[in-house]
Amino acid sequence: MTNSGYAPGEGPTKSVSVSVHEGTIEAVRARVGKRGISGYVEAAIQRQIERDGLAELIASNEAIHGPLTPEDVQAAEEKLFGPTDRGSGTAGAAA
Repeated sequence: MTNSGYAPGEGPTKSVSVSVHEGTIEAVRARVGKRGISGYVEAAIQRQIERDGLAELIASNEAIHGPLTPEDVQAAEEKLFGPTDRGSGTAGAAA
């Protein structure tokens, strides 16, 4: 939460002025049109806030437990997605 008591994505909207490269604005307009820019930017900012929070959480965890090893990462991936077949050259092979 912020000092206002609102979490990201909550509370009344408020206009702010930001500087953005022209090419970035054109790319956003091509995706969402002129009227969709605010919503697009709001969603992007919220995602960045989430990523910043995750980065802080990872850094805190690594400060306590040390960095993850490749084996740690593979074990977590296998727990989430099932066994992997890294490096055998058979991933995605036709049956």
